[in-house]
Amino acid sequence: MIQKINFYVLLTGCMIFFSCKSPDTVVEVGDTPTQGTIRISVDESFKPVIEEQLSVHHASFPNTNIVVSYKPEADCFRDLQNDSTRMVIVARGLTEKEAEIYKSSLSYKPQYAELAYDAVAVIVNVKAKDSIFTFSDIRDILSGKNNITAIMDGKSATSTVRYLKDSVLKQGEFGKNVVAAGNSQEVIDIVAKRADVVGFVGLSWVGDSYDPKQVAYLSKIRLSRVECTACLERNVFAKPSQATITRGEYPLARPLFYILKENTAGLGTGFMNFMSMERGQLIFRRAFLAPAKMAFHRRSGSIKEE
Repeated sequence: MIQKINFYVLLTGCMIFFSCKSPDTVVEVGDTPTQGTIRISVDESFKPVIEEQLSVHHASFPNTNIVVSYKPEADCFRDLQNDSTRMVIVARGLTEKEAEIYKSSLSYKPQYAELAYDAVAVIVNVKAKDSIFTFSDIRDILSGKNNITAIMDGKSATSTVRYLKDSVLKQGEFGKNVVAAGNSQEVIDIVAKRADVVGFVGLSWVGDSYDPKQVAYLSKIRLSRVECTACLERNVFAKPSQATITRGEYPLARPLFYILKENTAGLGTGFMNFMSMERGQLIFRRAFLAPAKMAFHRRSGSIKEE
């Protein structure tokens, strides 16, 4: 009898404890490709197009909740080491060394692959004297040999900063004329007000001609033409666009990668598949990036009337 009484007292106590838990307490449950909650980190320079991807994905799968943080690329990789972040979207994949480190700590290698191709757009004020640059001009601006003020999209290691240092300066140092704005939006705002600066931002911030906000930007800024370094003809200069990225004419093109730390088919896999398949690839195309997974060609057709 005493044992039964003690059991019921314990049971009652447990029920009271759980019923009194704060309503803000989050109970973690397993996720699937079409439901659940995960956290991802995304390079801030890709924010406009990833916002479109998330909007359509959440509308299509209302039982999913993908909580996104936009931040510099280096911070995204730091988040990837944290158990709470399932996926990052950045401008490079993992190195072999990084993949092995994750394999030793997780017992499996994270998945990673290209989703689309973006570009670093060189922007100037509409009243700027020049909007055509050779590749050497870009190198001279970034190295400080040409001391015009260059505005970057962040105060720490963004993908734009890393890409320009790796691909243009070949690991050289930026000149003292290179300064950092808080983010891509601030770069655009500064260039829109000043004719004595050159800005560097991701194309998805300024290349979508269907976005009224971006169309409004183009009344105050211009997309510069940069010398094609891969063209057989000489003196070919290209603006950043879906077409010039696809044809290899714009020299500051870069990939957009996902890196997924998931060993089972969860929500991270579901979102990765969504971006890799037709609807997600069409969203990249609609945002005027170059899809990496699917090629969409315009074909001529005719209807023969009987």
